[in-house]
Amino acid sequence: MTVELVTAEGPREVVSGIGGLTLRAVGALDLERADMLLVPGASGRVGEPGEAPEEEVGVAERKQDEFIPVLLGRTLTTELPALLKQAMDDPDITVATVCGGSLVLAMAGLLEGRHATTHHMGLDMLDATGAHAVRARIVDDGDLITGAGVTSGLDLGLYLLEREAGLRVAHAVEELISHERRGTVWRAQGPTPTTL
Repeated sequence: MTVELVTAEGPREVVSGIGGLTLRAVGALDLERADMLLVPGASGRVGEPGEAPEEEVGVAERKQDEFIPVLLGRTLTTELPALLKQAMDDPDITVATVCGGSLVLAMAGLLEGRHATTHHMGLDMLDATGAHAVRARIVDDGDLITGAGVTSGLDLGLYLLEREAGLRVAHAVEELISHERRGTVWRAQGPTPTTL
């Protein structure tokens, strides 16, 4: 298994929204070489531009680009949406997302009619784009696997490892990193539960 950090633009520094951590993308996304694509989310303030949390009243207003919907929306002006569409149309490529990564797909119009999850604060946005938002940590919709908030990324990684390499390997990695997956992986299978 080979894992590479790539971007639509090619090799470059990618700055994390958490503490300015910088990662180095080694190349451009090449769908000819990929059988799985993981789309991460973003980090920043949640809410609408102009809304400051109470604890920040009196602090100089931050730039509009610090709001998660704006950060994610920037991706729509790159080559990424076209590459994501190609990946979603290819039955040999599994697309996985964590947190706001599914919102990127949704804003690009790629999740209509699909089951997906994201951070709980973005579920309404998923619904508004025509996706079927599911309140679960991991949603398996065949060749689309989505994870909820950032901590579900560990569960997503272990689930993907289970799908690709088997349960025994995923369990060994769980033990290695001292993390037990939480919750049930949601799939559109079985009877629909009745409301109590």
